[in-house]
Amino acid sequence: MPVVDAEQLRTKVKEMYRSVAEEPQGMFHFEMGRQLALRLGYPAAQLDLVPAEAIESFAGVGYHLGLATLAPGDRVLDMGSGSGMDAFLAALAVAPGGQVIGIDMTDEQLAKARRLAAGVSFQDVRFKKGYIERVPVETASVDVVISNGVINLCADKRAVLTEIARVLKPGGRMAISDIVTEKQLTEAIVCDVNLWASCIGGAAQQDDYLESIEDAGMKVSQLQQNPQYGFISSSAQGATTAFGVKSVSILAVKA
Repeated sequence: MPVVDAEQLRTKVKEMYRSVAEEPQGMFHFEMGRQLALRLGYPAAQLDLVPAEAIESFAGVGYHLGLATLAPGDRVLDMGSGSGMDAFLAALAVAPGGQVIGIDMTDEQLAKARRLAAGVSFQDVRFKKGYIERVPVETASVDVVISNGVINLCADKRAVLTEIARVLKPGGRMAISDIVTEKQLTEAIVCDVNLWASCIGGAAQQDDYLESIEDAGMKVSQLQQNPQYGFISSSAQGATTAFGVKSVSILAVKA
């Protein structure tokens, strides 16, 4: 089956998530903000400790931090960190002595996250520009990799999962939330960059996704369905009904 043009996709994703950073009250295929985070399972008391502007641009699809079991001293990599909500929450969990590195390719998201980090003195959080297919992080240097609704946006998911396995220490863990499907998407959907950028067109079949994780050198230990997540546009809801597009959270451990 033909696939989407990778460079065209990156451009479209950057455009959309520039708007997510700068105009979080705009109209999108997906819900955003504090109410979404609460419904997904984020504890209100923890959200109260991070900048509200980071929360307003939150566009995740699940509460994977509940699977991550972050501990003081952990070094965490957030792939596709956006405006920083998950990275800030992770920083609170790994203090004292821990560190969080957020990677994102969208300049406006990075600028917002860095400004918010400086404003509230999150000294153990750093945000770097990069692509999650080749992250600027040392091999075997990370205890935990987190990511929320981002891997499905990449044309080469196996490259992303291989990178996750590369940066994890032996015994390190990956805790992610992402969009998958129960049925193969049609060519028209797969080749539509707008639907990719909206977290639909790039969704892999669940079995293939899990197989790719194992092939990268990680063992899936927990799979959690997230029925509380749903798209809000009619076109996105139609794909959900026809192809079983859904949110899952996954915990995997590097051998």
